[in-house]
Amino acid sequence: MAEPDATVEKLMTTPVETVPADATLAAAARTLDAEGIGSLIVGEDRVRGIVTESDVVAAVGEELDPTTPVTEHMTDPVVTIRRGNTIQAAAERMGHNGVKKLPIVEEGSAVGIITTTDLALHLPDLQVNMAHQAEPEIRDGEFE
Repeated sequence: MAEPDATVEKLMTTPVETVPADATLAAAARTLDAEGIGSLIVGEDRVRGIVTESDVVAAVGEELDPTTPVTEHMTDPVVTIRRGNTIQAAAERMGHNGVKKLPIVEEGSAVGIITTTDLALHLPDLQVNMAHQAEPEIRDGEFE
């Protein structure tokens, strides 16, 4: 079990699954299903956004054309963290911003991802309070 002061590198999943900005919702859905994952980073060289299973389900519920580009339904800006930050810091950032997926970035590219499931499995005694709205600096994006 990981300690809260260990770095996110200890828990992150790598490599991160990405899709190009021109990928369709249908392509994203197929990748999510095939890989058994809950999110995709939009942008192969630089994080442009994140699209999740929930985003795809919402798009289906809105009866959007499956050929709609993911950029029209992705979350942007993306709440991120650097690989040297602690697991505790990652948990707090996720909680304060109400996100379940937290890409780990290096020079603007995703090098890993950590999820609330990762935290729940490795830090069962860690309590993090969820915020009702994002931290002010996150609204404008947070990149290096």
